[in-house]
Amino acid sequence: MVARKDPKALYELAPGTPGLAGVVLLHQLEGFMDAGGAGRLAGEHLLDQFDHRLVASFDVDRLIDYRSRRPAMTFDKDHYEHYEDPALDLHLLTDGEGKRFLLLDGLEPDREWELFAAAVRTLIDHFDVRLTVGMHGIPMGIPHTRPLGITAHATNPDLVDTTDQPVLDRLQVPSSAASLLEYRLGEWGYDAAGFAVHVPHYLASSLYPQAAIRLLRAVSEATGLVLPDTELRDAARRASEDIERQVQESSEVEDVVRALERQYDAFNATEGRKNLLSDTDGRMPTADELAAEFERFLADQDADPPNS
Repeated sequence: MVARKDPKALYELAPGTPGLAGVVLLHQLEGFMDAGGAGRLAGEHLLDQFDHRLVASFDVDRLIDYRSRRPAMTFDKDHYEHYEDPALDLHLLTDGEGKRFLLLDGLEPDREWELFAAAVRTLIDHFDVRLTVGMHGIPMGIPHTRPLGITAHATNPDLVDTTDQPVLDRLQVPSSAASLLEYRLGEWGYDAAGFAVHVPHYLASSLYPQAAIRLLRAVSEATGLVLPDTELRDAARRASEDIERQVQESSEVEDVVRALERQYDAFNATEGRKNLLSDTDGRMPTADELAAEFERFLADQDADPPNS
């Protein structure tokens, strides 16, 4: 008989953690799919801009495969000077109007996903979380010159606005610790949601602040949190200038962007069709095609990680 593991043994609460009631828990886990670094940038922005304190830390030695994701070390002449400790931490933050919320930020677990989900459940109970929300980016065949779309999903359809959602067929995609967490929370009767911002596929391996801005807006609308994004907008403006310069310097890139613009505009001009995933004939991509696109993106990420 297999011994039952204690999910609370997977993390350590910080001393003097405060009591909370009805808070929101946001999460972004690095390691799976995050086109444009959307979730990563959103998480970094929240920690940079708002007062926060550490309330719980996960045991990454149990969760991370160091051989597949080796932490960086700094070697200086004749000695090792610095080690970038991998982390998966839960922070307590205060938004722009003094409302407290939680952010689970760090590396996606490589193992013990079920125990990890159960551990997050115990933290949800401990801090009386009313809603759990995930954030990340996915690559799409859209131009950077048009508004970014977003795919929302939830354990309860009333939790998110799906008015402008693409109509997708039933399909299979690679799973992640974050998607399993949302799925299990739904099974356990908890409210959970997630937002995937659509990032132009040719920018998927770069940091794209515009995607983080779109994510935070969706989170704000769903949760009522006030999340200013001024610093991200400054970064987005610089990114846009750099992208436009590169487009102007390459006729091939410009041709791709203009073709995507025509496709995007044609979709939106067709009354009643809001699906930006189909091709010019209105054909929906198959599950295999979408899964293949995701796999190609992950392979690109492994081969050429985004610049920080």
